[in-house]
Amino acid sequence: MNLDGIRELFADNFSSRGELGAAVSLWRGGSEALSLAAGYCDRERARKWTENTPVLVWSATKGPAVACVLHSMRRNNVSLKTPVADIWPEFARAGKAAITFGMLLSHQAGLVALDSHAPFRDYEQVVTALAAQRPLWPPGEGHGYHPRTLGFLLDEVVRRLNGGLPLGQYWRRMFADPLELDFWIGMPEEITAGAATVYGPRVGPRMDDPFYIAFSDQRSLTARAFSSPGGLQGVTVMNSSEMRRASLPALGGIGTAKALARFYAMLAAGGRMDGRQYIDEEVLSWMKQPLVNGPDRVLHMNTSFSAGFMKDPLDNNGAKERATFGPSLSAFGHPGAGGSVAFADPENTIAFAYVMNQMEPGVMSNAKSLLMIEKLYEA
Repeated sequence: MNLDGIRELFADNFSSRGELGAAVSLWRGGSEALSLAAGYCDRERARKWTENTPVLVWSATKGPAVACVLHSMRRNNVSLKTPVADIWPEFARAGKAAITFGMLLSHQAGLVALDSHAPFRDYEQVVTALAAQRPLWPPGEGHGYHPRTLGFLLDEVVRRLNGGLPLGQYWRRMFADPLELDFWIGMPEEITAGAATVYGPRVGPRMDDPFYIAFSDQRSLTARAFSSPGGLQGVTVMNSSEMRRASLPALGGIGTAKALARFYAMLAAGGRMDGRQYIDEEVLSWMKQPLVNGPDRVLHMNTSFSAGFMKDPLDNNGAKERATFGPSLSAFGHPGAGGSVAFADPENTIAFAYVMNQMEPGVMSNAKSLLMIEKLYEA
């Protein structure tokens, strides 16, 4: 582990890559090896960023959210082969009776967008619409990232398995409170003002990128996926107290790098932390084992997913096409739009998290974190 090299790259993010405020946390063998924080919580530079500064991490929320689903499944003797409709009968409508939990969690269900106009802030209406929605491709025949709808699907599964308990509360009860994690999926009102302000990218994306070509076409599956359910337009709306309080398991998690990395450190250490077993070996195998690998109908690049976690895609020879989560084939995690990322590497008992408030174009990781991850694994 080249910790000095990581420190230098973190500093370079501010001097050369336009970072505003950020933190990185690195764990090895269940203990924190490095914690860095610098910059500011706002463009006015009124509040300095510390290792205790929480910030929105967009889709990096999906990791903790998926852990809640898998934990609930295990407690209720539900397997990846179980049809979702077994615990959510209404879900069987419109040709979805055969969709299993494994298919749903690995983005194979074809429910990336809604044909109806259910508003993002009306949970019941969105869930009802998802139950009625016909898949946008035959389930199991390919996969495509579900950027927004997955959060509602995950939340409803947790509620169905736990007597109506929302996913955000399950997260606090089963993981965040006992692990003492400053990470919320639905932030308490009294602390919302402490979160850093997030800012949209200052430059536009590369328009020769197949993803952005599709994204710019409002009729495309990509554009529909990133705008459905509707009513959530722009970055600035997510800085409101109302949205910070909202439980949005697909993209609304707010927390510190230390909290995200400690959560993944528990997973990297066999699901155990401070003498308590949080996740058993079978659930860990669900997290590590890829269920899909190849062309993504929404992101227009090769992607790979286990039961809800993102993996690095493999080529025909079984080698990684990219190393978002380091070189280990066992690693899994999730990036967030603009540059946040967190992952576990069980093979090397490593966990890593990077969070920031100045977004860059794209929904995958960028140089701000990727260079540090590369340096982390230097001999």
